[in-house]
Amino acid sequence: MSEKNVHTKDELTPEEQEALLQKYDQESNTRRLTGIAAIIVFVLLLSFSLFQLYTGYFGAYTAYIQRTIHLGFALVLIFLLFPSKKSGNKRKIAWYDYILALLSFIVCLYWPLFYDEIVQSIGSISTAQMIVGGIAILLTLEATRRAVGLPITIIAGAALLYALLGPYMPGMLAHRGLSLNQLINTMFFTTEGILGTPLKVSSTYIFLFLLFGAFLVKTGVGTYFNDLAISLAGRRTGGPAKVAIFSSALNGTISGSSVANTVTTGAYTIPLMKRLGYRKEFAGAVEAASSTGGQIMPPIMGAAAFLMIEFAGVPYWDIAKAALIPAILYFAGIWIMTHLEAKKIGLTGLPESEIPNKLEVLKKIHLLLPILIIIVFLFMGYSINRTALLGILAAIIVSMFLKETRMTPRKFVDALTSGARTALGVAAATASAGIIVGVVTKTGLGLKLGNGIVDIAGALTSNINVQLLLTLFFTMIASIILGMGSPTTANYIITSTIALPAILAVSNQLEFAIPVLAAHMFVFYFGIVADITPPVALAAFAASGISGGEPIRTGFNASKLAIAAFIIPYMFVLNPEMLMIDTTIGGVIWILITALTGMIAIGAGLIGYWYKRLNKVERIISVLTGLMLMYPEGHTDIIGLVIFVALLAYQFIFRGNRGSGEQEQVQVESK
Repeated sequence: MSEKNVHTKDELTPEEQEALLQKYDQESNTRRLTGIAAIIVFVLLLSFSLFQLYTGYFGAYTAYIQRTIHLGFALVLIFLLFPSKKSGNKRKIAWYDYILALLSFIVCLYWPLFYDEIVQSIGSISTAQMIVGGIAILLTLEATRRAVGLPITIIAGAALLYALLGPYMPGMLAHRGLSLNQLINTMFFTTEGILGTPLKVSSTYIFLFLLFGAFLVKTGVGTYFNDLAISLAGRRTGGPAKVAIFSSALNGTISGSSVANTVTTGAYTIPLMKRLGYRKEFAGAVEAASSTGGQIMPPIMGAAAFLMIEFAGVPYWDIAKAALIPAILYFAGIWIMTHLEAKKIGLTGLPESEIPNKLEVLKKIHLLLPILIIIVFLFMGYSINRTALLGILAAIIVSMFLKETRMTPRKFVDALTSGARTALGVAAATASAGIIVGVVTKTGLGLKLGNGIVDIAGALTSNINVQLLLTLFFTMIASIILGMGSPTTANYIITSTIALPAILAVSNQLEFAIPVLAAHMFVFYFGIVADITPPVALAAFAASGISGGEPIRTGFNASKLAIAAFIIPYMFVLNPEMLMIDTTIGGVIWILITALTGMIAIGAGLIGYWYKRLNKVERIISVLTGLMLMYPEGHTDIIGLVIFVALLAYQFIFRGNRGSGEQEQVQVESK
């Protein structure tokens, strides 16, 4: 932070932040090694990044070799860095982890050493290959459990059992089944399992963008985001909450974790919000909802944008363009509700003493250039690898302009090792996700589950439009459940593999086809909001650890603030113009105006305040008006605008008590 922004006693120390991350973010629960072990890990991390930079610039090796080397680095490092238990020894590597690391090295080196022999015998595998492949599967599952968590590990393990036990499954879930030989062959000796598309994206695009994020952090761009947010929003009504929204949206462009974003940004913003007068649960909810929104914020979207290129089969530009309006509406919704909450309880902005000097902030505006370069080059159609490399180079160059941001040799090496460390969880998650994708493809499980959801909806009603809504609702529930506790990349892979087929199945029965990108965005959104949806709301739980609020209540508050994320996906499936699909500039502007107006009405209804407090009837009318405005259709827009203007006029004319009594009550509660 700038010199004017000194730490208060409410802010978390770096040690407390680290403890929170280790508690709620599985990927941060690593050992703190010293001596020879630390040197070994350092060399491996550095080598991992150098390998990825080399192949990113000169071109990747053959698919099998590129992916197994990438996986090998990740598995070895995970067993050296992540203890088998969360409470395990953080200072020493267990003897059995050395063995697991050695086995990981051997099985992943098997492909590069025996490439010709394996390729010539594709379709059948030897006993040695059976052993190597079986060990590789087990190592992948264990590494995923340690670095990512149980949810995706359980799903991947269940998928393997389902593949083997197909003939014994009930009803529509039954299938011919795979033999153990076929399963191991598919999982490790083809590109339909562990070495599939998810790991391909991890071993190329995602790693380089994680490295880009690490270089940005070393230039101080994360701190700059906070200073920029405070200078722009700090003076406004309820300033700290708006700072949290602004800085979390910006940090989301370089962070692939809702929890990490919540802790790093929230360590500063949540104590500020509490000091100003926000309730503990509300302060934590603002940060959790904002940080989670960083994962749906273009251009990077928590690295899911690059996976979507492969899974949805659409260009990057179309994905980023489609994500823009929903992201704007998401953050606008949180901004509106925090503003109305602040007005309701009479909160003001930050004191001038805590606002950074504008000239000091403007002096560092060049730190944003690497992000701008990334956006421009991606939109110009440059290859993703080359764009990431240019972004890293730009981050190094702009860091040289000021002494405090200058990229020294030490910072350079730290960025390389930090980027590699961040990539470990992603590599493990994508490898396990490859298992899930492979089983679903081989057994037709996705289609069966999709048809099953559609059949359930059809059994409840014969109206095809109601069936569509029910199918979307059931898919939403499935996506939230599947997304619980998983990082962004794994989250999207799982939901798009298991939940998405239901939308595509119901689309075949409609008079209009639901665009594939709209279906992918639907499951992606609901998988992401699992981070703030109770009972497993990791981002909300992490925020409550900072605010001191009740975790479940914080989660419900965060879900209310993020209401746009629960509404918008339905809207863009029903009318894809919201994703800028088959629309005009005029149409986009109209959608933005009506949807933002709708968010104001919904926010007022949920908070219970506009120009004055709203009674229950007014709140219901306000929310319904907002829904009509958010649905991008002419008749509902006109009706909604008429009611909105009437509500606005009524509120303005009869505005009165602004809630000073409630302000005193809330401030007492927050203390």
